[in-house]
Amino acid sequence: MRYPDFFDKVPAIMLQDPLSDFLGAFEAGELEISYLECVKLAGHSCPTVAGAYLMALKGLEALYPKEEGVLPQRGHIHVAMRDAETDGVTGVVCNVISFIVGANGKSGFKGIGGHFSRDNLVAYGVPMNGEVTLTRLATGQRVVLSYDTSIIPGDPAMKPLMAKSLQGSASEEEKAHFKRLWQGRVERILLSPGLWDQMITIHETKE
Repeated sequence: MRYPDFFDKVPAIMLQDPLSDFLGAFEAGELEISYLECVKLAGHSCPTVAGAYLMALKGLEALYPKEEGVLPQRGHIHVAMRDAETDGVTGVVCNVISFIVGANGKSGFKGIGGHFSRDNLVAYGVPMNGEVTLTRLATGQRVVLSYDTSIIPGDPAMKPLMAKSLQGSASEEEKAHFKRLWQGRVERILLSPGLWDQMITIHETKE
């Protein structure tokens, strides 16, 4: 399997998964989720998937500060989206974030003996002053986030190259150039930590 090298340079998200610990999937339930795994889930790498990944990363940092010494608890975080599931890229964003934090909707895992359930941890159409709210169930603490990639614009050549590729009129060289430009922007988004605080806005953190 071949993919852009920068996928492996994106910081992984470390979590502790009580269900994985209980059933012996990962020692002590400790695991990491990478950007590559989120790309596999979504089926593509784009600014939207990158933004969802970064919102999860920054949101979990806010909910589980390092000084607390506790890894984010997978399966113990509720995800709420401002917009409806079918609006724009809302579903894509929620799928990525929910995968990372181990949250599901009504069809999710019902648990074992009253423990480890992951259903009913996703909601859409929830009023908020951002795009996504993550809530730490054990404490009730929540963080509201939004994402804006305009600070890292795409190359002007991308749109015409995309159009030609979709129309079937692009040469193989043009198709390859479009792919490089597209992933080049995603790379700049994900590997520019100095700009993350400008792209990811934390509107509020409440307990």
